[in-house]
Amino acid sequence: MFALIDGNNFYASCERVFQPELRGRPLIVLSNNDGCAIARSDEAKALGVTMGQPLHEIPPRLRRRLAIRSANFTLYGDMSARVGAILQDAVARVEPYSIDESFLDLSPLRDRLEFARALRERVQRWTGIPNCVGIGPTKTLAKLGNHIAKSALRKPGSYPAALGGVADLSALSKGTLTELLAATPVQELWGVGRQWTARLHGIGIRTALELRTAPRERLRQQFGVVLARTQRELAGEPCIALEDVEPDRRQILVSRSFGQRVDDPAAVGAALATFAQRACEKLRRRGLVAAAVGVFAQTDGFQPGLPQHHANRTAPLARPSADIRLILALVSQLQRGLLRKGCAYKRAGVWLFDLARPDALQGDLFTPATLGDPRLMATVDAINRRFGRNTLGLAATGWQPHPDWGMRQQHLSPCYTTCVRDLPRVGC
Repeated sequence: MFALIDGNNFYASCERVFQPELRGRPLIVLSNNDGCAIARSDEAKALGVTMGQPLHEIPPRLRRRLAIRSANFTLYGDMSARVGAILQDAVARVEPYSIDESFLDLSPLRDRLEFARALRERVQRWTGIPNCVGIGPTKTLAKLGNHIAKSALRKPGSYPAALGGVADLSALSKGTLTELLAATPVQELWGVGRQWTARLHGIGIRTALELRTAPRERLRQQFGVVLARTQRELAGEPCIALEDVEPDRRQILVSRSFGQRVDDPAAVGAALATFAQRACEKLRRRGLVAAAVGVFAQTDGFQPGLPQHHANRTAPLARPSADIRLILALVSQLQRGLLRKGCAYKRAGVWLFDLARPDALQGDLFTPATLGDPRLMATVDAINRRFGRNTLGLAATGWQPHPDWGMRQQHLSPCYTTCVRDLPRVGC
């Protein structure tokens, strides 16, 4: 038996935890460089702000009514970790699915509904994050239950099966579940995106019930095994297991859009060095090494009147490594001659691929399987964890607090939980 717990309007809710004046106000959180709305409070949704809507396209009369915040992923990541710690303490098996969602294994529990209500209340009381819980015999039905629980909060009485932010689809009768699936558009199902929705509509499948009762073999032939699993899960057959151990990544990509167009190769090089450093930190945190490195740089595609250039290069390392010194040396080589004179670049990135665990690699009699100094890198990581990111780093990153290529974040909130200077002050 599965449960899915999901923070409601997570980014907006994180902002409201430490800024009570935002509660009840229409609030949106913007993407990198303050471009588009990536999170909206219920009040902002009621005003008509859509997901992904560019800020400049929101009418001024409406924009004046909004509280606007730049994305503060440091804060959101720390709040997500706090929620995760509560879940890990409550149940034996937890699968973090995204920054604001986690699947739980409720199989050993008898009174699942009461447990879910207590857990939901505990998360909100201890972190300030409002949330909903969906329960079902499969992950797809648990996800659907979560959607129903949220809908019931926004429109009380719309779903009698959902009470107090929790919906247990496993407790519904066969007829009630059938009615619920018949009223659920197919695009509301987990994993059914726009393209599949259009194709399903084309063959007359518009609801979750119609998907569940469609001919299985025909569906598998037309859409493949992924949608076939979704169909079986709608019928109550578990096909997607709980992954309480995160599988190893196949690649790691770190990229950013610049706050302004950059035509200085040295500034782009500093950005690539910074991204390489971040990528190696993530690589070592997962206990992996990379066998190949890639870099790319792109001009502003939204300005077709300007010179355009989309450049990328890849190269293998001599032997797999997680040592930033070796990886940065390769990044520097790849950057030479990469940029075009007269072009102003808006985005760049570094990716590491062909990842593996060092103990799974085959060496030979004369050379080790990997290169680099793991003890030195572990020391650098330990210092940065204790004293803050960038306490130790590389001169190639430019070491500037506000570089030319830095993101535009005009509405950024403090990092209330991860920076001593930003700790909330309480008057007694």
